[in-house]
Amino acid sequence: MKKLLITGASGFLGWHLCQLAKQEWEIYGTYLSHPLEIPGIKMLKVNLTDFRELQRIFSDVKPTAVIHTAAHSQPNFCQTHPEESHEINVTASCNIAGLCADNSIPCAFTSTDLVFDGLNAPYRESDSVCPINLYGEQKAIAEAGMLERYPMTAICRMPLMFGAATPTAKSFIQPFIQTLKAEKELNLFIDEFRTPVSGKTAAKGLLLALEKVNSIIHLGGKERISRYDFGKILVEIFQLPATKLQSCRQQDVKMSAARPADVSLDSSKAFALGYEPLSLRKELQELIIE
Repeated sequence: MKKLLITGASGFLGWHLCQLAKQEWEIYGTYLSHPLEIPGIKMLKVNLTDFRELQRIFSDVKPTAVIHTAAHSQPNFCQTHPEESHEINVTASCNIAGLCADNSIPCAFTSTDLVFDGLNAPYRESDSVCPINLYGEQKAIAEAGMLERYPMTAICRMPLMFGAATPTAKSFIQPFIQTLKAEKELNLFIDEFRTPVSGKTAAKGLLLALEKVNSIIHLGGKERISRYDFGKILVEIFQLPATKLQSCRQQDVKMSAARPADVSLDSSKAFALGYEPLSLRKELQELIIE
């Protein structure tokens, strides 16, 4: 069986990816600070920022392909911890691309819609990157560095993702649901737009990109939506008390990292390859069934 090395298997996306990929691959998943067991998957504790450890994993596992999802992905954390986040977001990513190049194996990397400034959406793969926070900047540097080391890398720009909580990670909807159930006020932006997808759909997109893409690809959803309007759909589908759902603007909330207004992705290139996000309502309804 082909061996797939998934970094960040204890993260939200990594966990969903492991669930889906284990049907066709022998999976080796890495984690650092959140140990967990995933049935049918060999979990390895690895510090990806230690190049020797990284080399050892490649020589021990001998992967047939790699999907690199491990990252410090909270923009506010990256803004306040620039060196620590750079190590994993940039240095480790470029090293992984180099090792994949040395072994001539497919490599997919999860980048972000936050490589854009939010002024000219929807964004295509060919549009210039222009991040306005450090997280977006680190991902943009990693994209360029990985493609330089290994031009065959599939750089997958991911949108906002939601889905069922995993044993060690939540998506942004869990705190939303909790807040509304407790009948506490939930303030959501009316002036921040994204093209969200579920973790499950994102995982399908990554496996497709690993197989078919050797450049940059956008894996956004089919609907451009504000956080506030997403909250309204959430209220309707999960039948939550709606009275405490309030609208606000980005300028009303003090954050360490600046946030772009509209980083909607044009993902028609991925759709043409067979990437098929469902409507947001369908995606959310499936979470209730689970």
